[in-house]
Amino acid sequence: MELAWHLVLIVLLSFSCWGLDWDSDKNFISAAGPLTNNLLHNLRDPLGNQDPPFVAEDEEIYICRQPLPAFLPEYFRSVRASMITHYKVFLPWAQLLPEGISENPDKGTVLCYRQLLEALKTAQLQPLVVLHHQTLPASTLQRTEAFADLFAAYASFAFRSFGDLVEIWFTFSDLERVITKLPHQESRSSRLQILTDAHRKAYEIYHEKYASQGGKLSVVLQAEAVSKLLLEPSTSALVKDAVDFVSLDLSYECHNEADLPQKLSELQTIEPKVKVFIFSLKLQNCLSTGNNIAHLLFSLLKAINEDQVLVIGFDISTFLSCSSSSKKSWSCSLSDSLTLQTALQLGPDTAAYAWPPRSAYQRVWEVFANQSKAERDAFLQDVFPEGFLWGVSTGAFNVEGGWAEDGRGPSIWDRVGHQNTVKGQATPEVASDSYHKVDTDVALLRGLQAQVYKFSISWSRIFPTGQGHNPNPRGVAYYNKLIDSLLDSHIEPMATLFHWDLPQALQDRGGWQSEDVVDAFLDYAAFCFSTFGDRVKLWVTFHEPWVMSYAGYGTGQHAPGISDPGVASFKVAHMVLKAHAKAWHHYNSHHRPQQQGRVGIVLNSDWAEPLSPERPEDLRAAERFLHFMLGWFAHPIFVDGDYPAALRAQIQQMNKQCPSPVAQLPEFTKAEKQLLKGSADFLGLSHYTSRLVSTAQGDTCIPSYDTIGGFSQHVDPTWPQTASSWIRVVPWGIRRLLKFVSLEYTKGKVPIYLAGNGMPIGESEDLIDDSLRVDYFNQYINEVLKAIKEDSVAVQSYVARSFIDGFEGPSGYSQRFGLYHVNFDDSSRPRTARKSAYFFTSMIEKNGFLNKVVKRQSSPGIANISRKIRAFTFPSEVPSKAKVVWEKFSNQPKFERDLFYHGTFRDDFLWGVSSSAYQIEGAWDADGKGPSIWDNFTHTPGSNVKDNATGDVACDSYNHLDADLNMLQALKVKAYRFSISWSRIFPTGRNTSVNTHGVDYYNKLINGLVENNISPMVTLFHWDLPQALQDIGGWENPSLIDLFNSYADFCFQTFGDRVKFWMTFNEPTYQAWLGYGSGEFPPNVNDPGWGPYRIGHTIIKAHARVYHTYDEKYRQEQKGVISLSLNSHWAEPQSLVPRDVEAADRMLQFSLGWFAHPIFRNGDYPDAMKWKVGNRSELQHLATSRLPSFTEEEKRYIAATADVFCLNTYSSRIVQHTTPRLNPPSYTSDQELLEWEDTSWPATAMNRAAAWGTRRLLNWIKEEYGDIPVYITENGVGLTDPELEDTDRIFYHKTYINEALKAYRLDGVNLRGYAAWSLMDNFEWLNGYTVKFGLYHVDFNDVNRSRTARASARYYTEVITNNGMPLSKEDEFLYGQFPKDFIWSAATAAYQIEGAWRADGKGLSIWDTFSHTPLKVENNDTGDVACDSYHKIAEDLVALQTLGVTHYRLSISWTRILPDGTNKYVNEAGLNYYVRLIDTLLAANIQPQVTIYHWDLPQALQDVGGWENETIVQRFKEYAEVLFQRLGDKVKFWITLNEPYVVANQGYGYGTAAPGISFRPGTAPYIVGHNLIKAHAEVWHLYNDVYRARQGGIISITISSDWAEPRNPSNQEDVEAARRYVQFMGGWFAHPIFKNGDYPEVMKTRIRDRSLAEGLNKSRLPEFTESEKRRINGTYDFFGFNHYTTVLAYNLNYASWISSFDADRGVASITDRSWPDSGSFWLKMTPFGFRRILNWLKEEYNNPPIYVTENGVSHRGEANLNDTARIYYLRSYINEALKALQDKVDLRGYTVWTLMDNFEWATGFSDKFGLHFVNYTDPALPRIPRESAKVYASIIRCRGFPDPAAGPHPCLQQDAEPTASPASPASPASPASPVSQKTQFLGLRLSTTEAQTALNVLFAFMLLGVCGVAFLSYKYFKHSKQKHTQPGEHELSHRSSF
Repeated sequence: MELAWHLVLIVLLSFSCWGLDWDSDKNFISAAGPLTNNLLHNLRDPLGNQDPPFVAEDEEIYICRQPLPAFLPEYFRSVRASMITHYKVFLPWAQLLPEGISENPDKGTVLCYRQLLEALKTAQLQPLVVLHHQTLPASTLQRTEAFADLFAAYASFAFRSFGDLVEIWFTFSDLERVITKLPHQESRSSRLQILTDAHRKAYEIYHEKYASQGGKLSVVLQAEAVSKLLLEPSTSALVKDAVDFVSLDLSYECHNEADLPQKLSELQTIEPKVKVFIFSLKLQNCLSTGNNIAHLLFSLLKAINEDQVLVIGFDISTFLSCSSSSKKSWSCSLSDSLTLQTALQLGPDTAAYAWPPRSAYQRVWEVFANQSKAERDAFLQDVFPEGFLWGVSTGAFNVEGGWAEDGRGPSIWDRVGHQNTVKGQATPEVASDSYHKVDTDVALLRGLQAQVYKFSISWSRIFPTGQGHNPNPRGVAYYNKLIDSLLDSHIEPMATLFHWDLPQALQDRGGWQSEDVVDAFLDYAAFCFSTFGDRVKLWVTFHEPWVMSYAGYGTGQHAPGISDPGVASFKVAHMVLKAHAKAWHHYNSHHRPQQQGRVGIVLNSDWAEPLSPERPEDLRAAERFLHFMLGWFAHPIFVDGDYPAALRAQIQQMNKQCPSPVAQLPEFTKAEKQLLKGSADFLGLSHYTSRLVSTAQGDTCIPSYDTIGGFSQHVDPTWPQTASSWIRVVPWGIRRLLKFVSLEYTKGKVPIYLAGNGMPIGESEDLIDDSLRVDYFNQYINEVLKAIKEDSVAVQSYVARSFIDGFEGPSGYSQRFGLYHVNFDDSSRPRTARKSAYFFTSMIEKNGFLNKVVKRQSSPGIANISRKIRAFTFPSEVPSKAKVVWEKFSNQPKFERDLFYHGTFRDDFLWGVSSSAYQIEGAWDADGKGPSIWDNFTHTPGSNVKDNATGDVACDSYNHLDADLNMLQALKVKAYRFSISWSRIFPTGRNTSVNTHGVDYYNKLINGLVENNISPMVTLFHWDLPQALQDIGGWENPSLIDLFNSYADFCFQTFGDRVKFWMTFNEPTYQAWLGYGSGEFPPNVNDPGWGPYRIGHTIIKAHARVYHTYDEKYRQEQKGVISLSLNSHWAEPQSLVPRDVEAADRMLQFSLGWFAHPIFRNGDYPDAMKWKVGNRSELQHLATSRLPSFTEEEKRYIAATADVFCLNTYSSRIVQHTTPRLNPPSYTSDQELLEWEDTSWPATAMNRAAAWGTRRLLNWIKEEYGDIPVYITENGVGLTDPELEDTDRIFYHKTYINEALKAYRLDGVNLRGYAAWSLMDNFEWLNGYTVKFGLYHVDFNDVNRSRTARASARYYTEVITNNGMPLSKEDEFLYGQFPKDFIWSAATAAYQIEGAWRADGKGLSIWDTFSHTPLKVENNDTGDVACDSYHKIAEDLVALQTLGVTHYRLSISWTRILPDGTNKYVNEAGLNYYVRLIDTLLAANIQPQVTIYHWDLPQALQDVGGWENETIVQRFKEYAEVLFQRLGDKVKFWITLNEPYVVANQGYGYGTAAPGISFRPGTAPYIVGHNLIKAHAEVWHLYNDVYRARQGGIISITISSDWAEPRNPSNQEDVEAARRYVQFMGGWFAHPIFKNGDYPEVMKTRIRDRSLAEGLNKSRLPEFTESEKRRINGTYDFFGFNHYTTVLAYNLNYASWISSFDADRGVASITDRSWPDSGSFWLKMTPFGFRRILNWLKEEYNNPPIYVTENGVSHRGEANLNDTARIYYLRSYINEALKALQDKVDLRGYTVWTLMDNFEWATGFSDKFGLHFVNYTDPALPRIPRESAKVYASIIRCRGFPDPAAGPHPCLQQDAEPTASPASPASPASPASPVSQKTQFLGLRLSTTEAQTALNVLFAFMLLGVCGVAFLSYKYFKHSKQKHTQPGEHELSHRSSF
């Protein structure tokens, strides 16, 4: 061996030149030793096997014994000759001081060690002495508390005994080993503290007494532990204060040269700087050749030099090799291939760099090139490091959709998508619709258990033009919601700023080839950092910029489609790098100190192998490939601020050899290089596949990526293919790439985040069972694990691509990367988990590949349930005292009953879902399961199960546990109620036949639940009795009580450590009746009179037995609760007559009380049952009752055998008493009642929904059984429609949960939990699979039984998240005032109130004709008289003054002014009516708002075509001019048309309004609308041009529109349908007038497209000429707006041949079941929509002045003067208007519809909208104010809503007084007004004298009637007391509710 290791020593010695603060006479330490038994053996036997380089610490340490071996001096001299300076000696404390005390040492051992030390000194080796290494003296183990003192005494002894020979001491060489030797009663931290104290004492003793000669003392530490020790002040002494230098035990990964600097860099943080001695150096994963080891040491020294760590010495035992030719001749040396001569020539300054440089690629190649296939593909069974991050990724343009939504600007991908260049002409417009599905996606991420979600921000969604001046608030809100939702689910957001989707506006200015974009990007990044950085801690500036540069600007395959590989491609990369660096520095300077986040970049790269490894040029080409792909971006950032030398040289060479340059590589300035270098906190890496690379073939100067790079790409045909042509499955490539990245770029200093890895499947493949992808992930992830574990690459994360399927650029939707399948054919874009999703979850759970160690965790538990003695020990009365529930609730008005309540449940409320074994598990005969009675039943022909379905497979939950757990986590439930299959545990039903496979299944399920903090709620018996037990009689056999108990006992014993909530039986009522009464269910016993009672009797006793078993054997240790689930509908008596109330109570006693009464009350059946069954049995001449009886002992045993009340409820029944026939005996007849459902209740597949029954049922349970904790364990709705858009189910759960909330919050019911039935579709007993109850859809046609979340799952998660239905901030009531000049008005219309239909020369209108046509108007009502306002001006004025309005909106009857519609004849009598009316109003200081046309067209004009005839425009103009001329001096507020939408669509489309035309629905409405718009414009211009100047009024139009919310807000189609609904209704007329003179674009496009599809050659929608557009546009002074309600809209595609307004609009609408009803079928009370549509008008039409010209609500039926619902409506709607003002809507006035009840068009007088009741049965038609009139008057007086917190407001004090007279201060009437000089008396306007006289007369009558009044008062108060509400009910009272 050559002696080049002397070179190493020269290097080591040269360290003293590097400024080490060590004594000048002390050289650098090169250490060996200690002596080991193995070494001594080899030295004794030199002819034996020679020892290899060794690490002495791994062998048994030599204990000194006299005499010393004779050969030791020679050996020591040989070691010293190898330039070793120091030798380690480990003192044995236990041998030196056998008794543990220094007063009595082992003198022989002391002498021996002195001789050993002297031998070392003689050989000129300095001893390095360790005080303690392994074995502790026995005495120290007994006195842990005194250990420090004992050790200090021992150290002092050693210093005295050997200090003259030793200058360097170590207290401990292996702290961890000593810690393990100390007694374990103490914690690890306590034991470490003991050793720290021991060391400190030794240190202090040494320096106080023994260090006068300059000696040093330290302690040996694990390198990995230094940072932790520094963090704790108590242990930092081991590193800083109590050591003279730091000694390290260091492991060095030879394959990872970055490993050592990473470990040593932690020492640089210590202040003051410390010296480091590497006491022990262990090499790991090193090849055995000296060449490599020496090279590694050089690299190690280089790293130390670079890091400027103050190293004072090394342990080089590893490199020491000793050999011998004889017993006396020894030679030790350090070996290498370099000679000492060479070393001396190089000199110390260059020695560390003298090794011939090898590139990172060569080093990786050398490591892996010679691997065999078996070695390469060996699978590593191990786990990832703790803290490793698992995640999934998407990109904005791939998944978001919403391409033009909410102000987003177009991106370059939108343009590419619209140019039809993408496969299948796909566009990213909707994509996966993630913009609308934040909740859905986050739920899936929860189910996946992802820890990080990498998503990108759409630049153009934040800044539509790309410029950072005006951020789009709705785009910002979207990302805020996404980020907040992720964090709420404990998922780390990793936000990418740029994922290829540049705003098109910036592309139009040059895109990434322009320097301006760099600045724009910086502004955008700065905004994102400041807006989201408080929550986002992982930022990616650019995602795979190579792809954009290469494909976007090189090949042109990606957006923006530029093909310029030689210039644009490099220029773009240049700009991206500068943009990245600027963004990083901005974050570093402005945000990092506060936000503490990390900013990096994600780069993509394939791995490159040489095509022909034996060809050096291919090897170089493969390396060059990596520099061009990865180094292009990585080298400037992570190495030196510039492009790789190989890339620059290659381009320079290409340009030289070609006649003209083929590529232009921009250059960085020196400042830019400095900016770039180190501008990343992590390197994100995407990797998918590998390439075989060869040097380029042939000389070509045509620019291309490969040509410029000088390489050619190939694939091995044996590599498996994927659906993508560019991805082959080459798992081992990722390990090699990671190693290359680590060596070349990150070097152990910068973490690597694997941020993209995955493969696609094709559309033709199985879209759910993606087993190929599972294999891909399995192999690739394992290679990542190898890189971490075996190659020491610092990988921090694995992020799979992709979370969901999305738009994949040029390939459209044909390549599916998602773990979740997205159905792009379904507008709701449902996501379904693939097999790979469940695999990925398993990886996350295990954190790798070792089977997870199952830790028996405790269940989250059930909150605070203490066992109470039952509330009542006496039997229930007949009827029970719970009848107060009917007294309390049954007379509730529907409005109060159904009014939605906002609030939350208790904090520990248990939200869950339910299922049962037979319905979901399948695997009916798998793994030893025995048959159940349901197996037997469904396999028997004629079972009556629909479609002969069975539960053989069902949902296959037995084999898809991962899928079920995924759903439960996604839902955020806290509990999962499931049942155990008795025959899966005990196949024969007996404990002699335990099936371990079944037990394992339930253990896995329970463990999975508990690990995810989901409480298992376990039902022991859910109807599936083992068939073996049925064969012995089933539940009719008393032995089943014992058998059931043994089964339950086994379950408690096996699962009870984790299950804390048990239910013995599910719905025993159904079990008894359906199984043994009607015989519909197995075991199909038809014995209706006896069977149910016998079985119920047994079940009750079996339940009690099991309860006592749990209570006595398990409760104390397991601390669970146990009950049973009972079921019942609510029973509502048909009337409150006693017999019906008793029947309703009896129905509940026969269903709930049957089992609840014995268990929760007195151990016996309810008297109602005993009496009825007993009496009927006697009447049937039976000797005894058919209802068995319990013994007194049994009653005591049964009573109080439940800890909580578990309730299953679904619907309600109307109940009436009846007397059925006596025979045959039957359980149903025994109840003596009739039951049915109200047909007005919403229908479902099985029961009608009656949510309000839930509240009443819960109250009944509370009254009947006391304040026991109640859990609703089943509640849900079955639907036959399998669709995912299950809106009806959402409404069901919304209303039922709300009623439960009322019971809890308002009624004090002790409700603890709610479990929805059911988790997923399943086998629904006799309905098979035809009825769907699931929150998740199950595809029973798919062998994998794939599950997909329905809309209801998202809703239920929302309820769980909110813990109920809290009032949103938006819906909170706003206290405040309207502006002083705000207009308050009330409205009517001529035809609706005037009457006098033929009086004084009035002509016929179309409504006269229409109402006189049979069957057109409800009840054949007409407006002939109506409210007779033509004759009652004074009465109407009184009504207006009652309200205190400032304005009155009225309409003019066209035919009252112009009887034939033309101006040939003006009817002065009619005109005079309006003059008188207006004068009266003005005299009362009420301003008129006059509508010129409110639907009552002259019949004469209709006879010539009406609004379809274009001449109507001129007729209308002429009519308006008469009004302007005659009334314009009085009227200053004109409305041309009221609700033209109704005129056009209902009058000429549907035909439901006059003139009743319906046979041209696809053309007539549009023609009419066209003429209406032109007529309005002409009248506006007439007023504007002729009358405005002198009359000074304003004029506009009133347009009506509902607000539309999407039925499913997470469905883009529904969102667009809602928008379209509003545009077709309101925009039809508003858009031309308020926007641009033309119809909305969506109307024009859709009607044209449908017209052409019908075969027409033009659109059915008429077109305006350009001059007409100009004349129409802007014809308004204000926006008159009528609004009443909101709808839920969704897309509906009509057949192309249907020609109608509705078909053109393509929208269907529904209403939310929780919205309060009104008297009109179309009007639901939806105040929130009012604010939203006012804001929409503001945004859509540039905030015009808005006057609400109609808003109100109807009721039907009786007069209803106390109109609670209307009060609610007015207060809430007007409050929303106040909020709109706060939103800066330019709202100027509010008008209520209507002043008084009137003729409501097609509904006649049935719909009553009036604030005043009009009594049509009284010829005088009096106007009587309702309570709502007073409320509206109060709002007007107060100008809004005074804050009650500010105390009583004066404006409210008048509410208790009679209506103020016009002369009062509250009245707007002027004191000078003639009207104001009169007073109001009994609805009449009288002078003061007249009023006094009337008062005297009235007083006389009052004296006569006083007795009558007293009597009536007595009766009234008695009745009132009976109706007085319970205390809890006050929260729903009229006043407090609103």
